[in-house]
Amino acid sequence: MVTIGPITIGGDGPLVLIGGPCAIESEKHALMTAERLATIAAERRVPFIYKSSYDKANRSSGGGYRGPGLVEGLRILRKVKETLGLLVLSDVHQVSEVAPAAEVLDVLQIPAFLCRQTDLILAAGRTGRPVNVKKGQFLAPGDMRNVVDKLRSTGNEKILLTERGTSFGYHNLVVDMRGLVQMRGLGYPVVFDATHSVQLPGAGGTRSGGERQFVPALARAAVAVGIDALFMEMHEDPDRTLPDGRPLSDGPNMLRIDDLPRLLDALAGIRSALTP
Repeated sequence: MVTIGPITIGGDGPLVLIGGPCAIESEKHALMTAERLATIAAERRVPFIYKSSYDKANRSSGGGYRGPGLVEGLRILRKVKETLGLLVLSDVHQVSEVAPAAEVLDVLQIPAFLCRQTDLILAAGRTGRPVNVKKGQFLAPGDMRNVVDKLRSTGNEKILLTERGTSFGYHNLVVDMRGLVQMRGLGYPVVFDATHSVQLPGAGGTRSGGERQFVPALARAAVAVGIDALFMEMHEDPDRTLPDGRPLSDGPNMLRIDDLPRLLDALAGIRSALTP
């Protein structure tokens, strides 16, 4: 189990929801989406951690929208925390970001592409903050043992492991549900990223594609397997563009916020059926 503020992930605790827009757009938008998501989760008694990235440093194209950057992004996430009383999570991409991020974030997230970056993992572990590591699209589930060992070497046992799909040919990912069981065998809570798992990496040429219509099916399957938390990027209008005309980061695979209530209700039914 990993305890983060008032929320416990793992053990006999409830399914936890982690999510929000892929990248921070503005303070106003962050507060609006965080409040909507928190309300939907609270109505269903689902513990909730707000996620949005201050910098998406791994865009397909150098011209893709990345977010407001470290300083402004952390300011906005702090505003979300203080205004709405929510726990917040975001990605860290390099060692220099870790210390300032740890002053604001309740959970530090290591992106899948960086899950083998030893210095980054060690720096995150040394903060003492909970660390969520996304399994690289290029790794087998059992390979995450090495990531766990790196984090444990810092004395940090607040570890979450996230499945987000495995590369399957060009521009496609596949989720092997056996991997959720295998990663749980490493002794730490397992998270399923339902939206990045339906991403089509690079399929749009200068951006990734996605098949959000499959998010509910994969989420239901993962909950049936027995995950501890569900990660989903969510937006009120994932297909719109930003004021400068650029598309949203990961828009094609983000879930519409309006579709969240029905999905959480379905997942609650599956979860209750698993309770002895």
